[in-house]
Amino acid sequence: MKSIVVNIGNTNIRFGYFIGEECHSSWILNTKPYETSDELLLHFHMMYQAHDIIESDISQCIIGSVVPQLTRDVARALNKLHQKTPILVDRSTKSIVEAKSKQMGTDIYANLVAAHTLYPKRKKIILDFGTALTASCIDESGDTLGVIIAPGIITSLNSLVGQTAQLPEIELVPPPKVLGLDTVSCMQSGMVYGFLGMVEGFIDRINEEVKDTCFVIATGGVSHVYKPLTSKIDVTDKLHTLKGLYILGNSK
Repeated sequence: MKSIVVNIGNTNIRFGYFIGEECHSSWILNTKPYETSDELLLHFHMMYQAHDIIESDISQCIIGSVVPQLTRDVARALNKLHQKTPILVDRSTKSIVEAKSKQMGTDIYANLVAAHTLYPKRKKIILDFGTALTASCIDESGDTLGVIIAPGIITSLNSLVGQTAQLPEIELVPPPKVLGLDTVSCMQSGMVYGFLGMVEGFIDRINEEVKDTCFVIATGGVSHVYKPLTSKIDVTDKLHTLKGLYILGNSK
């Protein structure tokens, strides 16, 4: 079975092309809340051509969203493209994991579901480096232990640059040294090592609270920047949320 899975986030819309349970390819479009379904349809069609996807081969489309105003237009565009009504999943979708909160975002719920399915028999922390930086924790039985929500790295960087007169836009990479002597390296140190300290602090405090050493999964757009800098993150997987949405879309 071939599926298209869509994760509508505040910054990006990430697509996954699944063949069976494996994500064969993935791509991103910037989130533009006021695009029409016809404009989205054109973008989707172009991306399919770039990834050699034949529209008639798709058996199902699965959508998870944290941007309500975009959900309907994306669903309408996919319906026109495939002549199939997309499956919409959210925190109320039944699974082996209980959301426990009526306020839990679909992306966080999908992260918990994927973690419990793919990494069973241990407590897990999922770090999502998205528009917000989230840390969610689940135990061996699929019980949600709780979530932390903090400002996202790129969100914070954009705010820093936008609210100051002399700070430039920078590339998010580790600087040569922690202590910088020019503006760019000083900012890189703050954004990389400052948020790394926050992430490691989250992990230590969660482990202390749950009285265990959790297996840590990192996902999201800039997770690859932080994984090489710490031994506290066990694995990075940019497709982790998509995998959770796929599992939710096929839950019975």
